[in-house]
Amino acid sequence: MDKYVCTLCGYVYDPASGDPDNGVAPGTKFEDIPDDWTCPVCGAGKEDFTKED
Repeated sequence: MDKYVCTLCGYVYDPASGDPDNGVAPGTKFEDIPDDWTCPVCGAGKEDFTKED
C-alpha cells in the first residue's frame, strides 16, 4: 500500500498504521479514508497529500 505525504507539514500517512486517534483503522488505504479526514499534525485536507515515491 502506498504512503502519502502532507505537502504542508511533511506528515506521512502510512496505511499499515492508519490514524487510529482520528478514526482510521490500521490497514486503511489512503483512497478509503473519509473525505473529511484531515492531517493530524497541521489540519490539511486530503487534497494536500501526494503519493510518496
